[in-house]
Amino acid sequence: MPEKPRKLPRSAGSALKSSGLQLGQAVEWPDRPDQAKLDRVPNPQSDTDYVVRFTAPEFTSLCPVTGQPDFAHLVIDYVPGRWLLESKSLKLFVASFRNHGAFHEDCTVMIGKRIATEIKPKFLRIGGYWYPRGGIPIDVFWQTGRLPKGMWVPEQGVAPYRGRG
Repeated sequence: MPEKPRKLPRSAGSALKSSGLQLGQAVEWPDRPDQAKLDRVPNPQSDTDYVVRFTAPEFTSLCPVTGQPDFAHLVIDYVPGRWLLESKSLKLFVASFRNHGAFHEDCTVMIGKRIATEIKPKFLRIGGYWYPRGGIPIDVFWQTGRLPKGMWVPEQGVAPYRGRG
């Protein structure tokens, strides 16, 4: 029989709610990336190097020229230091791009830099695999920090765009 999930002690739940985190709170969806708040939480395994991966396969933004939607599959890998990126805040941040007009390169690098600024990881890389518009796919990659020695980071698992041939 599966073990029941651990519940946070009441004091921890209260501390979370008073901590200013969006986790466990009803929050408004941010309209723009600059309105979105990224939350961080202490890394309980900060003495151990490991890789965390977030995948956003349905990322959407707007072309800044035409206003038409652009779609991407984002993969974010990082080796945390003292902080972890809280996933609900990442979801809200990513969703805030839906009405934001920016080029593919700007969106991808902006997301990577914002996360790096907030959590100060030992290593972070983001791959933005943009779906073709106008017949040309654009893939954008950005990273910061050095991968700690001995760490294994799997391939991002997104095949490069390939037409006929």
